[in-house]
Amino acid sequence: MPSSPIRKLAPYATAAEDRGVKIYHLNIGQPDIPTPKKAIDALRKITRTTLEYSPSQGYLSVRQAFSRYYSRYGIDVDPEEIIITAGGSFALLFSFMSCLDPGDEIIVPEPSYANYFSFAKSVGAVVRPVTSTIEDGFALPPVEEFKKLVTPRTKAILICNPNNPTGGLYSPEEMERLRDIVLKHDLFLLSDEVYREFIYDGAPYRSALSLKGVEDNVIVIDSVSKRYSECGIRIGMMVTRNPVLRAVMMKFCQARLSPPLLGQIVAENSVDGTEEYQKEVYEEYVSRRNFLVEGLNKIPGVFTNLPRGAFYTIARLPVDDTEDFCKWCLTDFRYTGVFPGGETVMMAPASGFYATPGLGRNEVRIAYVLNKEDLARALDVLERALGQYLARK
Repeated sequence: MPSSPIRKLAPYATAAEDRGVKIYHLNIGQPDIPTPKKAIDALRKITRTTLEYSPSQGYLSVRQAFSRYYSRYGIDVDPEEIIITAGGSFALLFSFMSCLDPGDEIIVPEPSYANYFSFAKSVGAVVRPVTSTIEDGFALPPVEEFKKLVTPRTKAILICNPNNPTGGLYSPEEMERLRDIVLKHDLFLLSDEVYREFIYDGAPYRSALSLKGVEDNVIVIDSVSKRYSECGIRIGMMVTRNPVLRAVMMKFCQARLSPPLLGQIVAENSVDGTEEYQKEVYEEYVSRRNFLVEGLNKIPGVFTNLPRGAFYTIARLPVDDTEDFCKWCLTDFRYTGVFPGGETVMMAPASGFYATPGLGRNEVRIAYVLNKEDLARALDVLERALGQYLARK
């Protein structure tokens, strides 16, 4: 199993914090934005006297709430086509387990969410990466590159749209080209769409659930973690119109008994009546994105694109090995400017988001999940860390 590039440096961060160092966590998609008050209030006002099992597919009222949610995007989804899971992670894992046998192949654009590789390993599947680059803004690689990878063992294509870790967004035209490949080779299309709310600059968006002619081939992975800043309640979902596939998925859902009861209560009370909350959160992320990208590109030797979605960006740094640099920032560096114990930054080395060995060694993923005051401090600290690291080298 590969180590998580997002969490593998956590022990060094813990040790630094024990020494009194202030760390700006840019490594993980944990927003600092409060959860909707309406959802917190629902948790406080629980009147149950027993915290019981829920149905394996999740409570009907929760699935009905998310059916209403999808209708806002012009997507007609029946509650029976939604299966609630313990976070988007289990939605991905159960989808892999339902679609892939050991030795089967799945095509994944890279860089991609690192846990895709772990889940593929878990089911014995083989990831066939198709590479996008920072030079072209991590656009979807040409269809010809996908076609080159299709073999008799290919069973699925997996995308993340908007994309984690790049912040990229696939256009409706690119989604149609994927649809054609899926249709021609009768593949599954797994579409991770947990960042649907975070699409910037008026860019057009096409959910995989809106693609025509491949309704039975599409599985959408979704989650409330980032949408409502509810990472800890562990509520995600698989959405598919394929009844045979849902029956297979339910076997895995029944084996794990049920999704989290308290999490479903919070999630259900987050869907309706939070429109103003979502508008404010969206505007905050646009402001953070613009501030961070401008600041990164002012640091000598650093380059990043302007993300069109999610709340991440991949930045190229003027170092040969960002894993060594990110570790050094936690073990050896501290800037004694404001805090008595010093300050440093924590980022995710981008090599862990690539399946192709050797790629991403001079890149990091940065999550702009901190307020702009903290982002400003983090940018200052990062510039100073790079200066010391390069001088040391």
